Amino acid sequence: MTLATTTRSETTKQFTTSMWWILAIVLLAYVGFTATVLGFVFSASATGALGDGNAPRIPEDGLPSLLYSTATAVGYVFPLLIGTLMVTSEFRHKTLTPTFLATPRRATVLGAKIVVGLLLGLLYGVVGVVAAVGPSAAFLSGYGIETGFTSSDTWALLGRMLLAYVLWVFIGIGVGALVRNQVGAIVGVLVFTQFLEPVARAAASFVDGLDDVTKYLPGAASDALVGASVFSISTAQTGVANTPLEWWAGGLVLLGYAAVLVVAGYLTSWRRDVS
Repeated sequence: MTLATTTRSETTKQFTTSMWWILAIVLLAYVGFTATVLGFVFSASATGALGDGNAPRIPEDGLPSLLYSTATAVGYVFPLLIGTLMVTSEFRHKTLTPTFLATPRRATVLGAKIVVGLLLGLLYGVVGVVAAVGPSAAFLSGYGIETGFTSSDTWALLGRMLLAYVLWVFIGIGVGALVRNQVGAIVGVLVFTQFLEPVARAAASFVDGLDDVTKYLPGAASDALVGASVFSISTAQTGVANTPLEWWAGGLVLLGYAAVLVVAGYLTSWRRDVS
């Protein structure tokens, strides 16, 4: 089978299951709720409407991009999960056996997953952007703060967010190809993204020089690619100067993670026999 034929088969396989739209709904709800809360708090704080009016204000400059970046800052785990599930569910349910019988060239099968992963990344990216931008822009406008829609920088930011979602799906595919066990892969993804990296990045906010290492972590690289992150609010108050990567460097680092994981997964477990 050719790559085009395998891609059509892979597309049917992925979109006839319920997992993709269940995760998309959870992504919409999770990012939407987070953006709603932060949109209210940050907008009210920036205008002095929060508390007694004497509390420190968040500068309005850059506030739109900060709120819009919620889609990637807190939502990146969802494209990572769907990419991982694209592969590990095949190992778990033994559907790779007939796939490899129909397409003996396993690199073609993995390539088809990457193509479909691109589509899913864009789809999840649109969902995440809508969930973050909708409530954020509503609160910004309601409090009389510029939404930034007239600026090309805002649209470039949204475009980089879509790119980040695609790269996270690719990373997930690499993780799934490398770690066959679905439970182990999902637990590993959640532990790293929700605990290990956040703790390491928080520590870098207090330890001078540690940021030189943590800025190359995938989450930090993703934030650098996007160009904004709500994570910067907590680190800006510590007194330790954290210098993120340039957006293009963050993209290359994230792409590097994806390439290394996909190649490592292909060279190891992907080429082994499927029991």
